[in-house]
Amino acid sequence: MQTQRVPDSDNEHEKIEQLQRAMYSRSISPHLKDKERRRLSDTPQSVGNDWRRPEPKAVSLMAAPKTLGWSRALVRLVLFASVLFFLGATGFFAYYFTFGGGSLPASPLNIDISVAGPLNISGGEPAGLQIAVTNRNQVSLELADLIVTYPKGTRSPVDVSRELPSQRKTLGFIEPGGRRQGTVSAVFAGKEGESAVVKVELEYRLQGSSAIFVASSDYQITFSSSPLSLSIEGNSETISGQNTVLTITVTSNAATPISDVLLSVGYPFGFAFSSATPFPVRPGVWELGSFEPGERKTMVLRGVLSGESGDERVFRFSVGTRAKPSDTEISATLDEETHRMFVSRPFLSLSLSINGNSGDGVVISPGDNVAVAITYVNNLLTQITDAVIVARLSGFPIDGASVISLDGFYRSSDSAMLWDKSTTNGTLGVIPSGARGKVAFTFRVPDSKTLSRIQDPRLALTVNASGKRLSESGVPENLQASATQSIRVASDLSLLAQGVYYANPFGSTGPMPPVAERETTYAVVFTVTNTTNAISGATLTATLPAYVRWTKGYSPSSEQITFNSLDGVITWNMGNIVPGVGVGGVPARQAAISIGFTPSTSQVGQQPILLRDISVRGVDVSTGATISKTARDVTTNISSDPDFSQVNATVVK
Repeated sequence: MQTQRVPDSDNEHEKIEQLQRAMYSRSISPHLKDKERRRLSDTPQSVGNDWRRPEPKAVSLMAAPKTLGWSRALVRLVLFASVLFFLGATGFFAYYFTFGGGSLPASPLNIDISVAGPLNISGGEPAGLQIAVTNRNQVSLELADLIVTYPKGTRSPVDVSRELPSQRKTLGFIEPGGRRQGTVSAVFAGKEGESAVVKVELEYRLQGSSAIFVASSDYQITFSSSPLSLSIEGNSETISGQNTVLTITVTSNAATPISDVLLSVGYPFGFAFSSATPFPVRPGVWELGSFEPGERKTMVLRGVLSGESGDERVFRFSVGTRAKPSDTEISATLDEETHRMFVSRPFLSLSLSINGNSGDGVVISPGDNVAVAITYVNNLLTQITDAVIVARLSGFPIDGASVISLDGFYRSSDSAMLWDKSTTNGTLGVIPSGARGKVAFTFRVPDSKTLSRIQDPRLALTVNASGKRLSESGVPENLQASATQSIRVASDLSLLAQGVYYANPFGSTGPMPPVAERETTYAVVFTVTNTTNAISGATLTATLPAYVRWTKGYSPSSEQITFNSLDGVITWNMGNIVPGVGVGGVPARQAAISIGFTPSTSQVGQQPILLRDISVRGVDVSTGATISKTARDVTTNISSDPDFSQVNATVVK
């Protein structure tokens, strides 16, 4: 048997690989020699520690930059947007040239409308606009009309009274590349600084089509001045409840007449219209008619503004024209203004005192002397100059001769009491800030006879004050203040008690003159009169002395008269007493009672009292005051009896 040699191989450099081939080869394994077994050595071997060393960092130039991701995202976004734009543009042009204006033989986009004119226009003056139309289409335009639409308030330059909302001009046939131009004129109206738009449209048809196509262009103008201007004059402050006056001036700035002018005023909350010159045709609306160039018209507005101190109120004014005389509102506003007014404390506080009473419900009686004191205080931070205080009494006439004042002047022409710097030795000429002062006067109330024909007489005391101060701009401002007080005059209720013997309605008994220890009967007649006001709950009371008895007789029987035997008081419940009872021929309210008098011997030679403490009390319905009147005691000296003699007044034995 021939020995087989292990073949050489480029991959057999490692012994392990050779051994592995020999082990699995039947031809080679028999020829392998046994190897000597060797014992393992305990000698430690040095093992390298290179695997513990940190890996070297990558060179920075070799690492990808951090912004590379963002750049790639941005590139993708731009690429995506470009694709969308391309698709959108493709779709748009496909639609435009298939169904849209590009499919038309003559597109409005190929029609140029140019407008030339002044950018700033003076309101109320004629202005011209040059308009040119160019057809850049490949086909002709037929039945072309130019339509110019003007802002509201525009009027014809030929007849300014006629409103000109629009104009239509016929251009007819416009060939491809053709150009048409012309000028339109109008009188524009608008507020200064306001802008408006003139709309120019071209309506046309195409050959063989009944459809109307429109091309348009807008032209913006600005008003350098308004044809009408507003100015408002009035105080910037007022007092709640006081009269407010505003002066409104409307001036024409136009070179041509302006017709059908309206003025509209928006009142603030709390304003109550009183009057105006001229008077409005409707609430808040004035017809001012026509204005010639440069003409000026003035209106005065009066009213009362109410509110809390510190409140702001705004008046809004508008002036303009209306489209036709039948219109009730402004169609074109030419100017607007606002006027702000603050509600403040009275610049000059006024407080009134009547007979020392400064509260409400002052009641006086006919014939009284009344003292009036007026205290004023300057509430402003500045001085007040040329102050004037005027007091007026209204309701019924006052005798001017009874009006007296140490520092004022009574003006009989208008029944006014006046104080100014001339009557107060210059005190009211200058009132410093915070200064306080007082003026006063007295007057006499007419007597009952004079007031008898007046029901519920009242006096109204009105005090008005005016003065001047310098505003923040140095312009003098007129100031006003007022105060009122109501003075009620009580009804003149009167009472009369009369004793009778010979005219006794019940019939008299007993001796006359009265004799000691013998009874003589008398009648006492009560007469009540009332002048001006109704009296409610009226009651008359009187007391009988111990030596006089009530015989229980009274007249008329319809009256309620009672007697209290415990205290000897006779009570007549009169109820209501109407005004005018016992005045001017009207019968008085009367009642009579019967009494018996038995004199004592100790009263011989005397004129004893038959009835004492006679009084009537009731409530004045108009004034709310309680009125009480008394009458003199009734004695045996009954001088009111027509047949009575004074010799019979004394008690005899």
